Amino acid sequence: MSPPSPASPSHSQHAQDHRLQGGDVPDYPRAMTQRLVHWASETPQQTFLAERVDGPQKWRTLTFGDAMARVTCLAQALLDHGLSAERPLMVLSGNSIDHALLACAAMHVGIPYVPVSPSYALLSEDFVKLRHVMALVTPGMVFVDNESRFSQALAAVCDDNITCVASAPAQRSLALASLAATPASAAVDAAHVCVTPDSVAKLLFTSGSTGMPKAVINTHRMLCSNQAMLTKRLGFLEQRKPVLVDWLPWHHTFGGNTILGMAIHNGGTLYIDDGNPTAQGVRRTAENLREVSPTFYCNVPKGFEALVEHLRDDDTLRAAFFRHLEMMHFGGAVLPGHVRTALETLGRQSRGAPVPMLSGLGSTEACLAFCTDDPGDIPGLIGVPVPGMTLKLVATDDKWEARLKGLNVTPGYWRDAQRTHEAFDDEGFYCTGDAMRLLDPDHPERGLLFDGRLSENFKLVTGTWVNVGTLRLHLVEHFAPLVQDIVVVGEGRDYLTGFVVLNLPACQQHLGQASASLEALATNPELHQWFAERLAAHGHGQSSSMRLDRLLLLDQPLSADQGEVTDKGSVNQRLVRERYPNLVACLYAEPPRDARIVLPAS
Repeated sequence: MSPPSPASPSHSQHAQDHRLQGGDVPDYPRAMTQRLVHWASETPQQTFLAERVDGPQKWRTLTFGDAMARVTCLAQALLDHGLSAERPLMVLSGNSIDHALLACAAMHVGIPYVPVSPSYALLSEDFVKLRHVMALVTPGMVFVDNESRFSQALAAVCDDNITCVASAPAQRSLALASLAATPASAAVDAAHVCVTPDSVAKLLFTSGSTGMPKAVINTHRMLCSNQAMLTKRLGFLEQRKPVLVDWLPWHHTFGGNTILGMAIHNGGTLYIDDGNPTAQGVRRTAENLREVSPTFYCNVPKGFEALVEHLRDDDTLRAAFFRHLEMMHFGGAVLPGHVRTALETLGRQSRGAPVPMLSGLGSTEACLAFCTDDPGDIPGLIGVPVPGMTLKLVATDDKWEARLKGLNVTPGYWRDAQRTHEAFDDEGFYCTGDAMRLLDPDHPERGLLFDGRLSENFKLVTGTWVNVGTLRLHLVEHFAPLVQDIVVVGEGRDYLTGFVVLNLPACQQHLGQASASLEALATNPELHQWFAERLAAHGHGQSSSMRLDRLLLLDQPLSADQGEVTDKGSVNQRLVRERYPNLVACLYAEPPRDARIVLPAS
């Protein structure tokens, strides 16, 4: 990596930008399914995918050989139904073997595949986002796992020109099994030959937290080159085929591109975890991990935080989890220090030494763009650019915005020339909206620190900038383990306050009240006293941009349907602040009257 110029305004008041190179990228396949074809030939009996089923079998498994045979049959069926770039395949369901087979079939013959968050169909009453998605991509076919679960949404958004397919059909849908029985012809091979690195592999939607979701074009070049980049950075992937146990949703880049792509590219095995990082869902994850020992385990910080409690209390789970584990990786947010420490301790107990923990940063527009290659415990460290990518840091207000160019970066947004134009600067760099800074400006190889989302930061009435990402990290760590998150409030105000998203199981355990509700906890005197003392301790000696003067304990969960919290558990700070002006008013009322308000202990 060539050394950049100084990374912060304090080092050079005249520097406008500086650049870091990720190095050379190895050769990569022309199309995503080329590696699937390779492993179907080289290791046809190797298990590719597995998913939970009821009964003594416990897992439904699929080998690379069988997967490729089904992919070609499904690809023929998609061609027969007239699917194309103008009439792509949309998938409304979560992760499953059937989902993966259809996705691979579409990509194999150059048909874009569009995975959409199931919440748009299952948690919405008006289907506004789903209607927007349908109108934008004009799918020719929509797949769901169980038609009965999605019947209301399908009736609302699918006309007679759209073919509905389901693993478990009910009324209007074709059975996926009938499509899988379609004999493949020479048309499949002919279509596959025409797939180029610049062909659209999939359309991934942004969260839509600041408007309607945007459809990000993901080309085969993006997906294939990014896997080659990761294999070069993470050398152990070539030494041993990865075994993955993963729940991360495939309508996000982490789960759908990095994890599923890693199994395809490296000939590994992906056990589809039907759990999630909630108090209830992590029990299922723990059950799966008792039976399958991963070699590489990825999760978001909320997922690791939820899993730690089970690893600590369950000897069988802990032994199985660490048995073959070579590396852990987190992304999506900063891993709290107490969670990292707990994982290191548990690793020592199980195998005599902690398992290395890597971190990284990706986006829908750039796949996994940054990754550490050595374990470290520096909060916010995201590593260096992946091979083949160039980073440009541009001075913006009091921050440095990260802008990206490389094989792994999107060419733009589907059918949206205006937003595509706005997303790139005059040199063709994608403007991420993320702030970053070098850990050590004199030694750029030590990596970059994530410095928050520019859109999340704001100024106090005094003109002082508040770095929300950094402050939130300090707060979550300080109030651990009783908080899941804290939304920092105070734009245009004299002082900072915050909404507290309580960790329900931890609060119940702390109070010894197993059935306590969020509503009861938000006004609990003992809990208030704990927060008041911790709030006073945190604010001691801090500047106005790093000190909260009041807290409001939320008595209702944030809404995934409204975009307040993502599928990966992260909170949209700005959206929550904007959606609850009445709660903001409560925080700044004089004197404070709301029973959920906590003031620092005197």
